[in-house]
Amino acid sequence: MSAVQTRYPEAVIEADREVPIIRITRDFRATPAQLMKAHTDPELFVRWVGPDSISSRIVDWDARDGGSWRYVSSRGDEEFGFRGCFHTVSDEKIVQTFTFEGMPDHVALETLWFTDLGDGMTRLHAQSLCDSFADRDGWLASGMETGVNEGYAKLDGLLSSGEV
Repeated sequence: MSAVQTRYPEAVIEADREVPIIRITRDFRATPAQLMKAHTDPELFVRWVGPDSISSRIVDWDARDGGSWRYVSSRGDEEFGFRGCFHTVSDEKIVQTFTFEGMPDHVALETLWFTDLGDGMTRLHAQSLCDSFADRDGWLASGMETGVNEGYAKLDGLLSSGEV
């Protein structure tokens, strides 16, 4: 007898026509507090972030107003560093900067918030304001949807196992 798996929809990733923003929306079987914890606890975050083909390690993580973060992801012999600053970490939202160290002059301002939908479901909203339309379009062309969707699928697993 095979196990029944609940499949959640993939993230909706949208590019604004007027402003260089990427908006991501995704529903989870979780509370807003669980999603906040998954995004601010470094031991949890590193377990789900990014595509299945990489592993990540936390270098620096201080999830508080004015704190900073940095993690490094690797695939084989390749390493990719990411860093930023937490501007706001509250019960309702996270505001942070995001920089891929391979392109250090391109910084995005990210805002994440979580809406309780009832019945044990929460909607994650994320938006990344990029420096330019070219930067935003580069992100979209990079295959970011694979990392977003595979990462959120790993987060689903952590949530359903009770680890978050």
